[in-house]
Amino acid sequence: MSLENLVFVGFNSRVLSLDRETGEIVWHWQSPKPKNGGYVSLLLDGDRLVVSVNGYMYCLDPQTGDQLWSNETKGFGTGVASIVSVRGRSSQETSHQAASAEEERRRAAAAASASSTY
Repeated sequence: MSLENLVFVGFNSRVLSLDRETGEIVWHWQSPKPKNGGYVSLLLDGDRLVVSVNGYMYCLDPQTGDQLWSNETKGFGTGVASIVSVRGRSSQETSHQAASAEEERRRAAAAASASSTY
């Protein structure tokens, strides 16, 4: 299944991948530490899903939910994580980029049409 057809949800030390059309669970993953009650932060970073659970960091394959790596980040604390990456994109950025690309296509088409009429 394409990443564009997946929605990721995190809560209670777990991550779920849902089919965006049907809401059916595609895969689920449980954090080894902490096992229960951990607040989950997520970042889709290109072909990686970066997950933070109360100070523990994990990287999952977003297609399968397989754990690729982990880092306990000892000594850095716990709580709600802010995760940022050059590859990570928010839905607002993606929408803005699509709107900008569409506007650019319209301008190019108008310019081509104007030059062909002269």
